[in-house]
Amino acid sequence: MSVETRPTMSDKKTTPKRQGISTQAVHAGEARQKPGDSITDPIFCASTFTFPDSQSVIDFIEQGQNREEYGRYGNPNEKVVEAKLAVLEGAEAALLFSTGMAALVGLLMAKLNAGDEIIFFDECYHRSREFCAKHLSRFGIVTRQVRACDYEAMEAAINPLTKMLISESPTNPHLSVVDLERFTAIGHEHNVETLIDATLATPYNLRPIDAGVDYVLHSATKYLGGHNDLLAGSIAGSAEKLEPVRKLRGIMGSINSPHNIYLLSRGLKTFELRMKRHNENGQAVAEFLAAHPRIERVFYPGLSSHPQHEIAKKTMRGFGGLVTFLVKDADWRATADVVDAVQIPRIAPSLGGVESLIEQPLVMSYYECTAEERQQFGIPDNMIRMSCGIENAEDLIEDLQQALEA
Repeated sequence: MSVETRPTMSDKKTTPKRQGISTQAVHAGEARQKPGDSITDPIFCASTFTFPDSQSVIDFIEQGQNREEYGRYGNPNEKVVEAKLAVLEGAEAALLFSTGMAALVGLLMAKLNAGDEIIFFDECYHRSREFCAKHLSRFGIVTRQVRACDYEAMEAAINPLTKMLISESPTNPHLSVVDLERFTAIGHEHNVETLIDATLATPYNLRPIDAGVDYVLHSATKYLGGHNDLLAGSIAGSAEKLEPVRKLRGIMGSINSPHNIYLLSRGLKTFELRMKRHNENGQAVAEFLAAHPRIERVFYPGLSSHPQHEIAKKTMRGFGGLVTFLVKDADWRATADVVDAVQIPRIAPSLGGVESLIEQPLVMSYYECTAEERQQFGIPDNMIRMSCGIENAEDLIEDLQQALEA
């Protein structure tokens, strides 16, 4: 090779090999040499950031300098974690919010105007449904719901006022898996933006951005934080499309605290390691339940009986730690008895932490709904949702066995 054609170091840096997920989770977004020469990013507990003189303020405004001004508009810790999340998601940018719901609200409030319409697949987090149907409607925004994974119905519901298609994948708690290629193709054909809540999948198991989805939502409270000790949310997508969302976040103030951001950054360091165990435990527990005589049905994408199993195998690396199942011939009280009999999982809402959690959706999330509403949402009395943590799978299975026999 001649000197003229030999690649330089700068050439090599322009087309870097995509690093592994753990390498990205540990190092992405972080400066190699940090303030105080610390291996970890220091926590910036500052509500405001000072300028040495008035000209510095003018330079900051006119030159768009990459520094902080006021805590509601940004924090050094926030920038690090946002960059890390963007790399993990394969997106240009990411925005961090105080919660997953704050992320959803921030995106929709920034993107929608009176008279606009959005279309939901109907299996979704009940608070997302409540915000859109009950509160966005007060501002003249219409929410239409169609059956999950019914792409013909979704396309038929689109009209000139439609601005966004929204779904979870997998859905909560039914774990339906969206065919992202069909979902995004519908959006592109009709010039409608798309949003996928991939909280249950995480960027380890699913990368909606690669499939052409415009926005990816996460409740970072769950698997991304991973330790049941923080609340956070994020939106990933193109930097241009997220800029108005970023500006509105600064006005609404739906930001996170420096300590919470630190906990999220710390939790992300072990993200891949945790997700491998969540996937293993979820699969093992689902297979055990599917073979148990007291179980009527198991909802889990890793089972061949799942309606979208082939799509899940094609698009997902693993299937997560959430398993939903129905207890055969059980009323709500007998179902509650199973929940009460387990000894390892704690009875609580949420999911994605190192500790296993278990709940009866009827009691935990839909108790105030009528029987007709629960039937509409697909929440029978004998449904149990279990979030498998990182305990040993054999211990979780043994515990479920004794609970089902009790």
